[in-house]
Amino acid sequence: MKLPTGLNNLVEFLQRLPGVGPKSALRMAFYLLQTSDSFNEELAKTIGDLKKNVFVCSECFSVSDEEICEVCKDNNRNKQLICVVERADDVIIIESLGGFNGIYHVLGGAINPLNHIGPDDLRMTELLERVKKYDVSEVIVATNLSLEGEATALYIKSKVQSLKVEKFEGVKVTRIGTGLPMGADLGYADMATLQRAMEGRREI
Repeated sequence: MKLPTGLNNLVEFLQRLPGVGPKSALRMAFYLLQTSDSFNEELAKTIGDLKKNVFVCSECFSVSDEEICEVCKDNNRNKQLICVVERADDVIIIESLGGFNGIYHVLGGAINPLNHIGPDDLRMTELLERVKKYDVSEVIVATNLSLEGEATALYIKSKVQSLKVEKFEGVKVTRIGTGLPMGADLGYADMATLQRAMEGRREI
């Protein structure tokens, strides 16, 4: 059966969202069709206001209500311990574990030559500047355990080690891994496994 044009357009649009397949998109589209006009109007307004009300932190590049996020503003945080992640939602996941008292750095992705994403397309320069700025003692690389994530981790190690010519010889670069299988995405890991991975990180 052919869907009405308006419904079909919505289904196709929803499928552009990550993790949403045809069946899920169809269920959501029918839900929105059957719900009240006020709900749909509020949803549309919330989506429309999203980029107006959410800022990218100018320090770590996570998301925030202000120009600088709560983590970066917190003077009780250990700024000599920096956790490097691919995406801003990875920060939310790790923060939900509790127990990590360092700061974060969001790269904006991982090195992926097949998709023409190199180090210059990520926030590598900003990372190295922060390592120097805060005299960082340990860089925790928490990129996904994929080929791209591993390549990114090795690149970070090489760049941090290149800072040894200055006063940063003691910088340790560690990698999460214990309990997480190869190919794992942090967003799909359960909290206990991810906590073990953070606690059992190894030096690269």
